[in-house]
Amino acid sequence: MSRTFTPCQIAERSIQKKYRRELWGPFVAAIKRYALIQENDRIAVCISGGKDSMLLAKLMQMLQRISDIPFSLCFLVMDPGYAPANRARIEENAARLEIPIQICQSNIFAVSERMDARKPCYLCAKMRRGFLYHHARQLGCNKIALGHHFSDVIETTLMGMLYGSQIQVMRPKLHSNHFPGMELIRPLYCVHEEHIIAWRNYNDLSFLQCACRFTERCATGEGDSKRQEIKALIRTLKANCPQLEKNLFNSLHDVNVDTLLGFSYHGQSHSFLEMFEEEGRRLSPADDEV
Repeated sequence: MSRTFTPCQIAERSIQKKYRRELWGPFVAAIKRYALIQENDRIAVCISGGKDSMLLAKLMQMLQRISDIPFSLCFLVMDPGYAPANRARIEENAARLEIPIQICQSNIFAVSERMDARKPCYLCAKMRRGFLYHHARQLGCNKIALGHHFSDVIETTLMGMLYGSQIQVMRPKLHSNHFPGMELIRPLYCVHEEHIIAWRNYNDLSFLQCACRFTERCATGEGDSKRQEIKALIRTLKANCPQLEKNLFNSLHDVNVDTLLGFSYHGQSHSFLEMFEEEGRRLSPADDEV
């Protein structure tokens, strides 16, 4: 007699079997490589309702069941002002995946758009981050986990270089500047977005994009998205260099500071000129270039 699986069991089996190499393996690898979880951590897995955070919640839940390292989880949904239909979709998806979410209400969408109606996304993200830290700490957590993935890391780095005139990497974990003792971790750091999309489609799941009014306008052609431009650029370059994303990712782990013209460390800016004279004095005549 064949066994009937629930939607949650099917989703979990697809992670363990069909997408084990693409999802489970890179997820566990990131946790080990970057030491994201320690004994007795209490982690707030922050769920926006999108595909990334929902998959993160399921992966963290599955890991907790089998991990040799004891840690606890809570699944925190911050409602920044979703339309009722969007909030209902989050609740439905959480129920389908058997994720016990806690929902906290706020009016961040309205406040961020009122304060900067042209480009509220940065302000919205900053306010949401602070809200999540605050509520996670109230729940006794010492870490929050966000759903940023491998593709976010590459795209954000290129956006900073091309549009922000800086090389700035999205790290796999951070100390909070405003909430002492709290950390932010990114367990999907090594997971590619295309594999998250494949898992979502395989399980016939429908998640939120962002659901704020500003991104809805962007989706209909009003405004633009630099991230979409970067995604398109990467797709074009990958056509001739399939290893492009891997090369970019690896380069972030192997930066040769000796060749940089300038860098910042702990808020202090430094120029290569500061080291240039010292380097010259260290060179012997035999080392001089002809």
